[in-house]
Amino acid sequence: MSVDFDVEQTLAKISLPEKIRLLTGEGWWSTHSVPSANLRPMRFSDGPNGVRGTRFFNGVPSSCFPASTGLGSSFDVDLAKQVGEALGAEARAKSCHVLLGPTVNTQRSPLGGRSFESFSEDPHLNGTIAAAYINGLQSTGVAATIKHFVANDQEFERFSISSEVSERALREIYLKPFQIAIKNSNPWALMSSYNRVNGVHVSESERFLTDILRKARRSDLLEETIS
Repeated sequence: MSVDFDVEQTLAKISLPEKIRLLTGEGWWSTHSVPSANLRPMRFSDGPNGVRGTRFFNGVPSSCFPASTGLGSSFDVDLAKQVGEALGAEARAKSCHVLLGPTVNTQRSPLGGRSFESFSEDPHLNGTIAAAYINGLQSTGVAATIKHFVANDQEFERFSISSEVSERALREIYLKPFQIAIKNSNPWALMSSYNRVNGVHVSESERFLTDILRKARRSDLLEETIS
């Protein structure tokens, strides 16, 4: 059953320390609750080709779907939507509100340890399949988390390494799958990348998170052509 949720009214009831607590997790897989504002915790789950649940090992068994690379190789948008729907049903069965996927980072090398989580090295295919996957998942009431925004394309020193990317490459290759997926599916959550891009951690980048993502969402800035 859906209920109306007034964000501004709820925020007005929450103290500053409680707001800060909402930025941290209560353990690995849940947010903190705020009983005074009737705000319940949200439960998250990893994938990427199934709903892990709330344990890394010896968890509740999960359905195993094809890895994202295999799904992308099918070029089957309807199938991607069906996979999203099935993942949503399993997430609900495990009381998970948010699935931490899909990944749409660009596959650059077969040695990338998490390349299988992305759909393709082609930006258009990557974003198109992701949009169908997200639409299927969110049709069940489970939030998708598109990730990792942006240029998180290798695992080596992923928390500190800087991806040095030209503006044209950013627009035509790395941002493009996010643009396509966001435009065509409106994911309810987004995860920033761990790494730096051109020397600045994306998690603290006003340009990426505010100017490009928040202000330009569904606007012509993400459509900008680099001459």
